[in-house]
Amino acid sequence: MKLKLASMVLAGVMAAVPAMADLVYPSLSYRTGPYAVNGIPFADGYADYFTLINERDGGIGGVPIKMIECETGYNTEKGVECYEATKGQGALIYQPLSTGITYQLIPKASADGIPVHSMGYGRTSAANGKIFEWIFNYPANYWNGASIAINHILDINGGDIAGKSVALVYHNSAYGKEPIRTLEELSKKHGYKLTTIAVDHPGQEQKSQWLQIRREKPDYVLMWGWGVMNPVAIQEAVNIRYPMENFIGIWWSGSENDVIPAGAGANGYKALAFHGVGNDYPLYGDLQKYVVDAGKAAGAGDQLGTVLYNRGLYAAMLAVEATKKAQAIHGVAQVTPAMVRDGMEALEITEASMAALGLPNFGPEISVTCENHGGAGDGAVTQWDAGAQKWNLISDFGPSDMDVIGKLIAGDSAAYAAENKISERCN
Repeated sequence: MKLKLASMVLAGVMAAVPAMADLVYPSLSYRTGPYAVNGIPFADGYADYFTLINERDGGIGGVPIKMIECETGYNTEKGVECYEATKGQGALIYQPLSTGITYQLIPKASADGIPVHSMGYGRTSAANGKIFEWIFNYPANYWNGASIAINHILDINGGDIAGKSVALVYHNSAYGKEPIRTLEELSKKHGYKLTTIAVDHPGQEQKSQWLQIRREKPDYVLMWGWGVMNPVAIQEAVNIRYPMENFIGIWWSGSENDVIPAGAGANGYKALAFHGVGNDYPLYGDLQKYVVDAGKAAGAGDQLGTVLYNRGLYAAMLAVEATKKAQAIHGVAQVTPAMVRDGMEALEITEASMAALGLPNFGPEISVTCENHGGAGDGAVTQWDAGAQKWNLISDFGPSDMDVIGKLIAGDSAAYAAENKISERCN
């Protein structure tokens, strides 16, 4: 009788203690629509890294990861619907993978107290942590990208581009318009002529834009494209025999999907990068063993090492490392979104830590602070080798012009703060 009573008491105690909840990371993916060819590898890399951490490490700090995937079709309205549908399930970090969705989530997520990591996209001035408490865009943003592209042009011209002409071919959206102001400011500083050429969604028709480029013959063409717009632009450049080594895309215009359709004609095309290329990293051995060979890959396992798979993996890695930091700061394994925000704001990614993760020399070092949610803003340049069918890094990760960009960030974030009655923090 006593034994039965003790068992009943123990059962009651166990029932009163809730099971440890999973660490939840929504994936606002797009595996359908005109941008699916680029959305799929990113989503696969994002999912596979979380699967690796579960299968190899048993989760983060002993707590399993649960990834919730919600299809947005790269549609802002659907993205907001996905946010509303998933935020109550314990969501710790949102990675919207869309500038339009990010703009809509900034006020929503800030009010809800859930961090957003718009890695290399979104609202550039969100790098100012004094205003944007819940929004992060490390390791680099679009204004950094614009400057890194101009720095590369300066490098190959001995530091002087006065009188040169630069054309920006951009997706006619909030995303594509982001670099214009920076390029305008840099043109004042360096003396080049800037022409901006819009391409409407989704970008399948660009004849008139490339006829303009053929007519005006700019010395360099920069591209802020995405999805089907990219391979169409590259093919049009081939058609007018524009020199590929003078055609430079932002990091969202530099995947295998963008260049392979143009065949040998795309050889020499350049794109920016804020992480490494290929699969020659120790981590990929673990991915093969614990994820692909185990039949747990999000896709067919054929995207490993592609540019956008690497980017999705990188985004998940940074989310995991921020969560580890949050667990260390607060001394608990079961962290909240607010705790993860603290981890993101204290994130330090060094070369030693990347090597320990199996990703040596994979990206620039990152240091996030209360004031700086964007990191140092470093980036590199890659170039497509059509014969070998691979991207090669042709520069080190180097700095952008923060003298120009810092002023733009300060001005834009101050205007946002005034409009939304936000007081500065970090004092």
